[in-house]
Amino acid sequence: MVCDPAILDLLPHRPPFLWVDRIVSRAPDHLVAEKDIPTELDLFAGHFPGQPIMPGVLLCEAVFQAGALLLALSTPQGKAGLPVLTRIHNARFKRQVMPGDTIRLDVRITDREGGAWFLKGKVEVGGKKAVSVEFACTLLDHLPA
Repeated sequence: MVCDPAILDLLPHRPPFLWVDRIVSRAPDHLVAEKDIPTELDLFAGHFPGQPIMPGVLLCEAVFQAGALLLALSTPQGKAGLPVLTRIHNARFKRQVMPGDTIRLDVRITDREGGAWFLKGKVEVGGKKAVSVEFACTLLDHLPA
């Protein structure tokens, strides 16, 4: 599956580090998206050769990117700024994600304080929770030099 071009307009991420393919649904403080995990990813050759699984850190990154999409869609004309992760809390890994799986990313804004956004999200595979994580980010105009 190729990424929805609208996502490329909203996120600063690009392949091979883009972990969202499509938006499934959206409400003002909630977004559901999906990613098809390619079987041919180079990382599978080294992440448990012969028994490849998707690294948990990349599943968290997929949630963070879905959160960045939600923030972009929650600001005027999708001009949220550059999302920069500032906190990760309570990451829990419940089940493995395998090559060829489709993951569902569910992310919700839980609070906003000044320039900080607080979110919680989860990854599901086959309708079952694989990862849950709480996180925060800020939105920058640009990265510092």
